Amino acid sequence: MPSATMDAHLGARRTAVLDSSQESTQLPQKHAAPSDGSGRNDLQADCGNCFGLCCVALPFARSADFAVDKDAGQPCANLQVDFRCGIHTRLREKGFQGCTVFDCFGAGQKVSQVTFGGTDWRQAPESARPMFEALPVMRQLHELLWYVTEALDLAPARPVHPDLRRALRRVDGLTRGDAASLMDVDVAALRDDVNALLLRTSDLVRAEVPGRRKNHRGAQLIGARLSGARLRGASLRGACLIGADLKKADLRMADLIGADLRGADLSGADLTGSIFLTQAQLNAAKGDSATKLPAALTRPAHW
Repeated sequence: MPSATMDAHLGARRTAVLDSSQESTQLPQKHAAPSDGSGRNDLQADCGNCFGLCCVALPFARSADFAVDKDAGQPCANLQVDFRCGIHTRLREKGFQGCTVFDCFGAGQKVSQVTFGGTDWRQAPESARPMFEALPVMRQLHELLWYVTEALDLAPARPVHPDLRRALRRVDGLTRGDAASLMDVDVAALRDDVNALLLRTSDLVRAEVPGRRKNHRGAQLIGARLSGARLRGASLRGACLIGADLKKADLRMADLIGADLRGADLSGADLTGSIFLTQAQLNAAKGDSATKLPAALTRPAHW
């Protein structure tokens, strides 16, 4: 499991920090058109245009997920001069599983190319500290943009779309400020505002699912035996599903924002149309070729 140090830096081990209180009891279905994720290309990591920021800015502790200790601001020993990882294809076998489940949502290249105009911290050492401090803030803003963009793809959420578009413009504008303005952003308050819209989105979308829908919001389901469970349209917002057996579970149109899926077995599970699921959550889980995924996400290589 990721160390507490890394968890805090990554915005908590439950990826989506947006979930915070009780949940309504209705759930999801269709997109305005099946989304292929193309509208979120700028919210996907582009390491070729980043100055290896996640390999320097973030700390981690020696654990099951990291082979060594590293302080914030200290370059990882595996970082090469071209800002690429020297063991990228062997991270798991070398003891760096934690790196394989991290997703910056495109924040790395935004800080590198927009906030700092393409000047890297090696060429301009005075920019190193502000650049490293900007990354965690930018990552949270990009995560919000990911969820809002997804919500705008969901046809049943049309009543919320005007507010979502305003939120999108607001958050995107904040990502284009300088380093000083980024540090002034009240991320917690912004998350609360956006989360309210995402909750409304979830209610509208999940209401499309017929019958009674299960509410496991924030539930402690570590190691739970849920093989074959009927969780279509369920709320699993913020649920702790570490090591849970979800083989062949029906998770169609379930709300998975913030669900901790580390080590959860999704072999043969159906995640078609599930909402607010991220690539990082999938990368932290187990699965196989029979696992059905939302169109915007890809099957992890280690499955």
